[in-house]
Amino acid sequence: MSLEDLRKRIDKTDAEIVKLISERIRIAREIGKEKIREGKQINDRAREKKVSEHIRSIARSENMDQEVIESIYQQIMTACRRTQGTEVAFPGEPGAYSEEAALKFFGPLAITKPQESLESVFRAVEQDEVQFGIAPIENSLEGTIGRSYDLLLTSSLKVCGELELHVTHCLVANPETRLDAVKKVYSHPQALGQCRTFLKQLGCRLVPTSDTATSAKMIKEKGLTDAGAIASARAAEIYQMKILAREIEDNPSNFTRFFILAKEDCPPSGNDKTSIVFSVKHKPMALYDLLNKFASKGVNLTKIESRPTRQKAWEYNFYLDFEGHREDKAPKEVLANLEEATLFLRVLGSYPKTN
Repeated sequence: MSLEDLRKRIDKTDAEIVKLISERIRIAREIGKEKIREGKQINDRAREKKVSEHIRSIARSENMDQEVIESIYQQIMTACRRTQGTEVAFPGEPGAYSEEAALKFFGPLAITKPQESLESVFRAVEQDEVQFGIAPIENSLEGTIGRSYDLLLTSSLKVCGELELHVTHCLVANPETRLDAVKKVYSHPQALGQCRTFLKQLGCRLVPTSDTATSAKMIKEKGLTDAGAIASARAAEIYQMKILAREIEDNPSNFTRFFILAKEDCPPSGNDKTSIVFSVKHKPMALYDLLNKFASKGVNLTKIESRPTRQKAWEYNFYLDFEGHREDKAPKEVLANLEEATLFLRVLGSYPKTN
């Protein structure tokens, strides 16, 4: 058989695979509707474990690599889960970037639950009011969202996913408001910081608020005609606001990274990341020696961040991300070694990488 004939067989097989995945997703969507009707949790770890065992069994019978096949199926199951109407708590009002991130991660059928604060998001998941929560963790321009890291330190929740959202800011206002009439601009401090150049040219008073969408909603409800809000185009649509200016962020490479929160993290997918928090003894080379344990096992670090312990002045906890799942051989060995080298260590979760 010629190379061209073999490629045609590949194309035909690929078409059949995509059709079967599409059918699986349709069935999963129906299952999600049934779960909602019966008041059952969307996320079913026990069922997913049985599916994984079934898939590995089939792979064995076909003499295929079980881990490779399971990794592929983890991605398929994630796609199916995102169609089932998953309930997700997010900080802010409808139209917030956190809600946009939740819908991007879980799909348009996700049931988003607005919360008044990040604390409320964590509490909603901890108390089984929702299956998942979403929290902004850092911005590519403004850096870390410290409150999210502080809550991760004290919560029992795990990080089970991550998402990077491209953030495009708009200046929105009531329909009768003109740009030259804007005297005050309301928004979250991070959003205000990301639009410094535009706001400086506008020459108005800046008013920090808890959330971008909350700002737009407040201006709408109070009928303010001399104020604007930095928010998303989606928020403007939801609250029937006029967009006075688009793409007002200083840098078009404006991304916010979000963590997906749940009571359990994810099984290995073959392309994972792990987040931990730890503290070390206050002595020379303590941090160097600890980081060297990752290098000695060939584990790549992707981020390290320090935060005050809030217990003693000038002492810090370190938040660190590295490539690999906590159950993978090399990361597992490193984590075992860290137990002896740290004053405090907690694995925040392992989850599939976004890129």
